[in-house]
Amino acid sequence: MAGDTSDDFQKELVDLFVQEAQEWLQNIHVALDELQQGPAPDRHAALIAILTGGVTNLGGSAATINLPDVEQASFAAIPFIDALKDPHQSFSVQDFLSLCKQLGQIHAALTRATGVSFDEQAETDAHGIAQATVSPEEFLQALRKIEAARPEATRSDRNLVSAMIDQMEAQIKAGVQQVGVEVIQGYLDRMSESEEAFARAVDDSLPSLTEQLSSMAGPPSSGTVDVSLQSVAQLRTEAQQVNAVQAITFLSGLHSLLSVVAQHRIRLATQRVEAIAARLGVIRDVIHQWMEQGRLERTAIGQALPINR
Repeated sequence: MAGDTSDDFQKELVDLFVQEAQEWLQNIHVALDELQQGPAPDRHAALIAILTGGVTNLGGSAATINLPDVEQASFAAIPFIDALKDPHQSFSVQDFLSLCKQLGQIHAALTRATGVSFDEQAETDAHGIAQATVSPEEFLQALRKIEAARPEATRSDRNLVSAMIDQMEAQIKAGVQQVGVEVIQGYLDRMSESEEAFARAVDDSLPSLTEQLSSMAGPPSSGTVDVSLQSVAQLRTEAQQVNAVQAITFLSGLHSLLSVVAQHRIRLATQRVEAIAARLGVIRDVIHQWMEQGRLERTAIGQALPINR
């Protein structure tokens, strides 16, 4: 009779543990999904805390009801979570896949220990991650076809296709078996957004900057020169962020000239001012051409990814 009571109590503990485990696993998988989207650093830290807390709770509770396999599988996930802690680090799909596989080990241990199936979610997650990868060798071949098909005259100094080829060759040399399709696409999307934002900043700033420069044909105003210096410095910083080489070169030269004007209160010749203003218009056109070339290259690279074929 006492044995029956003990068995019933153990069964109640296991049933309660199963309910808690399902909730913890749900939170873990939701957090892992969001973590793969590259959240802000504060949110990244919060998601890591959810993952760590989830597997720790699983392991601790499993230990209290004598489920050693579940305990070991749960705590074995912590190093994989720790590998994802730094929000400023660039993670590969393999990093997430390794954690997902360990979660699959937890699911399997839970199923063996409790008789309740925990496998479906783990298999779905692992399948989803695997489907979002491509071998660097396969992607490299596609990129080389793009490069070979492009006329020499359309290739620019930036050559994103060539840069991506270099990255894939480095991945192969490092022994990487799979790269994330979403990681590559996300990189291309962020580059596009940054370049469009830079072009908008140029379009918004040039009219007032041109007007400020035109006023320097007369006696220079320290206030006007200071404002111009700030505008040029800001544009140069944004150009550096997107690696717009020609814009960086021009803006650096203009910044140096304005610094000399501000320091020595030099009056610029009208012809010199007009030449600079005209050059601003040329640089604006160059930036838009540069951005369009980048858009065409990113489109070609994106179309080489498996999900877009």
